[in-house]
Amino acid sequence: MIDAETRALAERVLAACRARGWKLATAESCTGGLVAGALTEIAGSSDVVDRGFVTYSDAAKVAMLGVPETTLAMHGAVSRQTAEAMATGALERAGVDLTVAITGIAGPGGGSAAKPIGLVHLTAVVRDSQVREERKMLYGDLGRSEIRRLSVIEALTMLLELAR
Repeated sequence: MIDAETRALAERVLAACRARGWKLATAESCTGGLVAGALTEIAGSSDVVDRGFVTYSDAAKVAMLGVPETTLAMHGAVSRQTAEAMATGALERAGVDLTVAITGIAGPGGGSAAKPIGLVHLTAVVRDSQVREERKMLYGDLGRSEIRRLSVIEALTMLLELAR
């Protein structure tokens, strides 16, 4: 079950994609499929949502999305470069029109001075276009659930902006 704000945003994303005849896919790490879950909570979403990739481990990012191992080695799983490679990989593998990727540190552990808890990178990409949106969010240590909730809202907002 999703909250009213998230549901309303998901409904708007679906309507915008329908208006364009677009399909979408998600590539998620720290949110563990919550963006796809928010979208598919809405009845009839199957005409827009093609699939969701949950790639929590580095190995899954490489195997499922084609994230280059060199990207992970040089920049880490939580980076702009990895989010971009995840989004591009989802676009290529799903053959959809729009993707969003999320990677971050939701806590309570795993943070560092360079990459603190609450750091989230998101990338959304439109097929056959130079249109892409990248965001670096620094939510702070708000707790795992809140970081993930805010990340879902940000991802849906990005999808809506690109689908308009």
